[in-house]
Amino acid sequence: MAQFQDVSKHSSQHPKPAGLVLQYGTAGFRTSAKQLDHIMFRMGLLATLRSKKTKATIGVMVTASHNPEEDNGVKLIDPLGEMVTPAWEGYATQLANAEQDDLLTALKDIIEKEAIDMSLEANVFVGKDTRSSSASLSQAVLDGVSALGGHSKDYGLVTTPQLHYMVCCQNTQGKYGEATVEGYYRKLCQAFIQLIKNASNCTDDQKHLSVDGANGIGALKVREMESHLKRELQISLFNDGSKGKLNHQCGADFVKVQQKPPMGININPGERCCSFDGDADRIVYYYTDSEGRFHLLDGDKIATLISTFLKELLTQVIVRCTKTGVKHLHHAAQAFDIGVYFEANGHGTVLFSKKAEEKIQQLAEDPNSNDESKRAALLLQSTTNVINQTVGDAISDMLLIEAILAIKGMTVQQWDAIYSDLPNRQLKVKVADRRVIDTTDAERRAVNPAGLQEAIDSLVKKHKQARSFVRPSGTEDVVRVYAEAETQESADALAHEVSLAVYRLAGGVGDEPKPLH
Repeated sequence: MAQFQDVSKHSSQHPKPAGLVLQYGTAGFRTSAKQLDHIMFRMGLLATLRSKKTKATIGVMVTASHNPEEDNGVKLIDPLGEMVTPAWEGYATQLANAEQDDLLTALKDIIEKEAIDMSLEANVFVGKDTRSSSASLSQAVLDGVSALGGHSKDYGLVTTPQLHYMVCCQNTQGKYGEATVEGYYRKLCQAFIQLIKNASNCTDDQKHLSVDGANGIGALKVREMESHLKRELQISLFNDGSKGKLNHQCGADFVKVQQKPPMGININPGERCCSFDGDADRIVYYYTDSEGRFHLLDGDKIATLISTFLKELLTQVIVRCTKTGVKHLHHAAQAFDIGVYFEANGHGTVLFSKKAEEKIQQLAEDPNSNDESKRAALLLQSTTNVINQTVGDAISDMLLIEAILAIKGMTVQQWDAIYSDLPNRQLKVKVADRRVIDTTDAERRAVNPAGLQEAIDSLVKKHKQARSFVRPSGTEDVVRVYAEAETQESADALAHEVSLAVYRLAGGVGDEPKPLH
């Protein structure tokens, strides 16, 4: 077939280093940008096959999110803006790791297994973040699409959530929105402005927010969006990419892990600030008090604020635990009419079922509903439009949070006081192979290696009000350790002790973890 000749011809321009093995994880492929050219070409091929299989547009995003600037990565986006299915994650790994001479065999194997009609059209949307490597790597994706005769649309520089949004808009024939960046801004900002009409007179101080753009794509997109906000939200943008390095001592991951403000941002006591990550799919808030103490409002606090707001408009909130990872949370949230999910790292969104959206619209348009019901329905309707339901989205979540605070007349301190976090610490331990860690009970108990959970249990008993969990990273050979306890000193000690247990029982590499103080 002629198309396979094109694949052979073009793949030689994107050769795979012999012996290199990479795994498609929760975040897709992610590693040093130098190792990714062949991966990108092959993900262009795979996205084309996925498009033919689903008879829908598929997205390919070139980004490494919160990783250092020298890294890059790629993830596929399914027709409704969701992550690609587990079976196709397996195909991605299979195709990526096929040696150069075996590429066509691997490709034909997927076509055969999935019974793909190669005469069908394929459409692929491609986007990239601001890394210097993203331009050539996204071109490799486009090469892969064209090698199999697919059509592509290159959105250029977009946030990851924007590309998820575009894919969903395209495949719902515009019912979800218009598949353009301008359409995205219009939909979200108009809904935000409708929401804050329900806020009593906000002062300019209350409308002001300092945003750390992580020197990434989110900063560029906030700048583009500002004119749509009509000064209803006044943003001071820091780490906008004009001089700093992407994610270096800034961004949501830095703030969450280090529990301190990013470099390059001026914070006045009590002032609301937030940080995006490198591809703008995570957000965390924070402030400093009058004594200079740092207060973090992470994904848990965000979920609580949004759930409280929705609960006041509704009646009942049910909580369910799942494994860590956006795909597990998204799936669990879909089981409800309204599902709120956030990882502690600030990645999350709200999902409304079709039934819930229809009911909300019906109530909003019902001439016989009382004023209170109609107000609640209109608020919910605007809420559904300000939210990017396809995936966690820093820009969308920021607009929703700002609207809720304005409507409720809450300061950031009042929001923070909804509940108190126990002092906690997150650490990571490098291991030879993260797969030696196996967990159960929504990743709250370790099943393997033998003896690890027993060691954690006995260490936890030494501290008051303590808990500790370990889980393997979805993207790299590290084990993440979380510990909380009555005091920060105790939480730090427990995190270190559990890290040592992981290092010793799960094949730690490099130096043994050192105490924090």
